[in-house]
Amino acid sequence: MARGLGDVLHYFLPDEIAGAGERASWRTAAGSPPRLEAAALPIVALPVAERDVVRAALAWNLTVEIARLGASASLLAPKLGDGSLLWPEPGRGPVGAELVHSPALDLGSLYRDAADVAVQRAAEPCDGGVVVACVPPHWLRSSADDAALLRWALLFATPDGRDLLETYALTKFLLRRRPDAKVGITIHGVRRIAEAERAFERLAGVAARHLGRAPRSYGLLVDDLHVYRAIVARRPIGLEHPQSPAAKALRDVARLVLADARTENRV
Repeated sequence: MARGLGDVLHYFLPDEIAGAGERASWRTAAGSPPRLEAAALPIVALPVAERDVVRAALAWNLTVEIARLGASASLLAPKLGDGSLLWPEPGRGPVGAELVHSPALDLGSLYRDAADVAVQRAAEPCDGGVVVACVPPHWLRSSADDAALLRWALLFATPDGRDLLETYALTKFLLRRRPDAKVGITIHGVRRIAEAERAFERLAGVAARHLGRAPRSYGLLVDDLHVYRAIVARRPIGLEHPQSPAAKALRDVARLVLADARTENRV
């Protein structure tokens, strides 16, 4: 059954934040992380347009937050235009989060580069992990046969009606390309939980009626001035403004992504 936003709202209620951290912990009773034996880390495709500053920044910050949870985290992206200037230099950065620039020019070669990173990082001692692959949206429609990267996709959507329509169209396309695809939605740029809940339910309801499947919820990201301050400073929000609503929300989204990544490793 598809996960809805209502199923994950406990991560975002102020009086539940500490408890959510305890529920999401995968530490053993002795305090040491379990070693996950996997041939490769899961890969999640995250569509980011070349000049989409906000989604690009959120992708990098999500990777950092996954690393802060004690897991392996890599962001792989094609080096196109000036979008990479939002991020630090390639290599291991804050708290071990890794940025990898790919020379890929299409979806298939990007997947192969992501798979290489996924195998390399899985060989390291870590408490699970994930490779986030930033995909130029127009690449999704340009390759009829290369759908391996689309097995798991995360879409960032705002509550704006036009953006929700575009996100639905992309969800429809992904599920037609790969009927077994796992499509997740994070609603960002919201000021209230109810605003995110309405937006997700609207999108999920239409998908369930017309596609026979609803996307999974990966929570929400709040509209916070600290997001833009961190972008300007080229510093992760969780390190620059750790007590901000934006940092706390990002950490909760990271928990949801990491929990599903660990499930993938056990399949």
